[in-house]
Amino acid sequence: MLIGIVGKPSSGKTTFFNAATEQSAKTAPYPFTTIEPNVGVTWVRTKCPHTEIGKECQPNHGFCLEGNRFVPVEIIDVAGLVPGAHEGKGLGNRFLDELRRADVLIHVVDASGGTDAEGNPIRPGERDPSEDVEFLREELLAWFEEIVRKAWEKVKKKPDKGEITGYFTGLGIGPAKVERIVDRLGYPEGKEREWAEELLKFKPIIIAANKVDVDPAPDNVKELQRKYSNVVPTSGVAEYTLRKAARGGYIRYVPGDGSFEEVREMSPRQREGLEYIKERVLEPFGSTGVQQVLNRAVFDVLGYKVVYPVEDENRWTDGKGNVLPDAYLLPPDATALDLAYRIHTEVGERFVAAVDARTKRRIGKDHVLENGDVVKIVTGR
Repeated sequence: MLIGIVGKPSSGKTTFFNAATEQSAKTAPYPFTTIEPNVGVTWVRTKCPHTEIGKECQPNHGFCLEGNRFVPVEIIDVAGLVPGAHEGKGLGNRFLDELRRADVLIHVVDASGGTDAEGNPIRPGERDPSEDVEFLREELLAWFEEIVRKAWEKVKKKPDKGEITGYFTGLGIGPAKVERIVDRLGYPEGKEREWAEELLKFKPIIIAANKVDVDPAPDNVKELQRKYSNVVPTSGVAEYTLRKAARGGYIRYVPGDGSFEEVREMSPRQREGLEYIKERVLEPFGSTGVQQVLNRAVFDVLGYKVVYPVEDENRWTDGKGNVLPDAYLLPPDATALDLAYRIHTEVGERFVAAVDARTKRRIGKDHVLENGDVVKIVTGR
């Protein structure tokens, strides 16, 4: 799975990326600070099953904080998108090509209205953030239209449903999905826009309404939520600051929480900065929104679930006695057999049955797993 961070320059994309990944990619208040894509690992948050057995988990990947398991996900932050990107303006061609593999897009929008269409600073409130939402959608549709047009040019002399599907695999859109578009719309000649609309559904978008601490962002967020679904009030700067303070040992903070606790003496300036975040972000919005955006992308939009494989269904450990060492993100329809193959091809090939570690009930290969399941895979010789 790959999450793509998109948006115009200076909307706060890279700050969001830094907050989500705890990296330090370059940021600046001018367009095209990001040229080469920033690629990293972020985490989605879910309740850890170790709280049910009174033992601390020992993650091989990710981490656990106060009963919350953070499971790693790949994320990419690409160059800012400007109007005309599909025609190559700005860094458009590079931007779009780098998003081919993304399963879901997080559109970081300057909710304060303090940057123009190309990311140059203006007075907050001078631009309607809805314009940024519309222009990004239009650029993506125009990009898809061109891809559809080129695909049709290559197959129109001998139209074949099976052949045309191959032109979209590079977008991460499988043949079965494209075949359904053919069945519904027919071949794309003269229907490029309709095809683009259908293809865009396979790149769902969540809007991170960023810079919520800057007036008139709070009012703009309400308007965005009225117009669009999947709008989350966000402050990448606030989340980055809180995580940095937590790493420094100054506060106790779990990403996604709506509060923090001071645990170490800090300077008046540091305390003032954290108080600002508390008053302008956490209290009015309930969180910085960064973790909420990531969770919504993976769990709500894509429907993924976290499953914990174990070798001992009684102690919930692996063969070395580690408690719940692995947590796998699996797609919505993943079965016990899919989990076995995710562990290792050989485990999948030798699959006999699985055991629900909570109920101790045996389940078959076609059993669809649920979020939070703890499962033992039983294999033959």
